[in-house]
Formats: sequence, C-alpha cells, structure tokens
Amino acid sequence: MTTDPDLAALEDGPAPADLSHAGAVVDKAIEYMVGQNVSSIAIASALLGGALGLLSRSLSDDAVVQILGNAINSVRAGELREMTDRERMRN
Repeated sequence: MTTDPDLAALEDGPAPADLSHAGAVVDKAIEYMVGQNVSSIAIASALLGGALGLLSRSLSDDAVVQILGNAINSVRAGELREMTDRERMRN
C-alpha cells in the first residue's frame, strides 16, 4: 500500500471507466503505425515517452518511479511474456 495520494486511486480498485476507451484508441494508433511500417521499437518508444510525459504532468516524481518499479517487477516476473503468449494462442 502506498502513502502517496497520487497513487491511492490506482491500487486494487476498479479500473477507471474511461480506461477501456483509452486502450481502444491506443490499439487503433498502434494498428495504424504498424500499417505504415513503423518499427515496433519506434512505436513502443514513442508510446512510452508520451505516457511518461503525461504521468509526469499529473503525478509526483515518486509516484512515477513507483509505477515504473511496478512495471519492472512485472517484466522480471514474466507477466508481460505470459500476456504475449496468451495473445498468440488466441490468434
């Protein structure tokens, strides 16, 4: 549990109602860029940079660091690889 009020809304609560909409918009943008033959690393880097910029405008530095730490822990635990593998199995 965090003591940072910026992160309190992100912990163990329901996802914000507009998360699904935002995710769909991002998916369409990715689909478009892939169709334009933009490399995966360029797409991911641009999205990550944009996300970090948005987070830094709306959260404290400590909150951004905590979010990045959670992301690193997910990678180390293999969670992203599991999600990718499940996606491949559906297609």
